[in-house]
Amino acid sequence: MDLNIIWFILVGVLFAGYAMLDGFDLGIGALHLFTGTDKERRLMINSIGPVWDGNEVWLVTGGGALFAAFPEAYATVFSGFYIAFMAFLLALIFRAVAIEFRSKQPMEWWRRMWDIGFSVGSVLAAFLLGVAMGNIAYGIPLNENHVFAGSFFDLLHPYTIITGITTVALFMMHGAIYGVLKTEGELHDKLRSWVQNTIIFFILSYAVTTIFTLLYVPHMASLIKSYPILFVVPLITVLAIANIPREYTKNNDFRAFLSSSAAVISLLALFGLGVFPNMVYSFPSPEHSLTIYNAASSQRTLTIMLIIVGIGMPLVIGYTSTIYYIFRGKVELTEESY
Repeated sequence: MDLNIIWFILVGVLFAGYAMLDGFDLGIGALHLFTGTDKERRLMINSIGPVWDGNEVWLVTGGGALFAAFPEAYATVFSGFYIAFMAFLLALIFRAVAIEFRSKQPMEWWRRMWDIGFSVGSVLAAFLLGVAMGNIAYGIPLNENHVFAGSFFDLLHPYTIITGITTVALFMMHGAIYGVLKTEGELHDKLRSWVQNTIIFFILSYAVTTIFTLLYVPHMASLIKSYPILFVVPLITVLAIANIPREYTKNNDFRAFLSSSAAVISLLALFGLGVFPNMVYSFPSPEHSLTIYNAASSQRTLTIMLIIVGIGMPLVIGYTSTIYYIFRGKVELTEESY
């Protein structure tokens, strides 16, 4: 295994970590407006209060790793998806402001305004993540200089919209299960009733996405067809998804959350296998695609950065684990709560 493949895997791990951790944050936000009282909404926000900003560290780290290891892919994607990424960042910023500002004033209109901002920002961020992944899978028009040759509206077509909706559904399911773990009483019971609906929403969305992918994006399955042993990844994905309702019906909420987390990670692994060895697939001119080799930094840079990652990754994992351990258990509202 060469350095280019190692870095492809590392970048994937960082983005998978972000999807797993910030995914339930975005899911909580998407479900936020379905609650009925101010207390329930405060509980929803405080269920992610101690961890949401730390979860986004994985996104920043993943972006930094992409820039260091595959600078040409970074430049192409961030310039081609400029408007979409600005909208994504604004959504993240607005939901962060909403979390901090919501309970600063007691007026109902004030809290309602920030509730809407928190929920809309969460849904928009999740949707745009799905749209971006859909475009990477489907392919975007690149010229011979690996420069995006389309417009913002070229990024929005039926397949990417479907992947966007599927991502929202996945995060809503993930967030609902996390909310069940962190709450008790009436809100806990309400969230448990939502879990089943979000599971159905996700499974239907995922089934449609899979059908569209096999029919209209066949190159996403080429690597698995070439190496049948890799079929274990979609098998694990299906088993993880199937185990979510199984554990849920047995009231094994933590195991359901672990299965949901496994589903997020295995779906990202399946996505990685589908695009490999491309970083940015060019459509309709595959010869212009950016791969892990023509988009990579020098071998010296990759080696030095690998040493830095070897030092930094344990710190990030240790920090994340410590925060979750400290703030384990059910949410309780105090004077210091959001």
